[in-house]
Amino acid sequence: MRKLRIAMKPTILLVDDDKNILHLVNKQLKQAGYAALEAASGEEALRLLDAQPVDLAVVDVMMPGMTGYDLTRRIRENYDIPVILLTAKGEIRDKEAGFLAGSDDYVVKPFDPRELLFRIHAVFRRYQKQSQQPIRIGDVVIHPAGFEVQVNNQTLMLPLKEFELLVCLASRPGHVFTRSQLIESVWGMDYMGDERTLNVHIKRLRDRFSELTDSLAIRTVRGVGYLVEAAGS
Repeated sequence: MRKLRIAMKPTILLVDDDKNILHLVNKQLKQAGYAALEAASGEEALRLLDAQPVDLAVVDVMMPGMTGYDLTRRIRENYDIPVILLTAKGEIRDKEAGFLAGSDDYVVKPFDPRELLFRIHAVFRRYQKQSQQPIRIGDVVIHPAGFEVQVNNQTLMLPLKEFELLVCLASRPGHVFTRSQLIESVWGMDYMGDERTLNVHIKRLRDRFSELTDSLAIRTVRGVGYLVEAAGS
């Protein structure tokens, strides 16, 4: 299950079959410092979620094919990210259906874009607390809140970028992150360097853990990127 990741610019997935809504919300999100992806259907949203890291989804309920409720349930089954439902329905039973599907909040159309931003900020604050929970892989325990790693009884204090890279990879063991996804997550979308910086950090992490444990390994997927693999997986 994909965890909420550490990122300099959180990425929000907008799912709505109304192009005007997509354009309006996308513009507001970018002005507020977020990165945005757009999907016109639930099926397209799932393809984007599987292809790249996303931090939060804003989902319209009334869409052709897969409804927003169905998409929210699919997200809950496979991705540990918050969901805000965006819909013209405002009755209590509709809100109840949204929360039962697993949404974190509910915004009724027509809406002030600033209200949506406020709700996004509030949901991120709640999830940020949850994302501080330790990540355990074999005898390796990663503590996002304390920026430290424990291997057996030894505590490691990694340089910040190495730590952020490790958290990103370890947040979803067995999942292949592309080089561009890792660079964007750790160094940001505006990073002007090349992939050699990423390769150097990967090598340093490998060297550190190879001396301490065999329960966690960073594998290269040729031509694609990297993944964290737990022993026996």
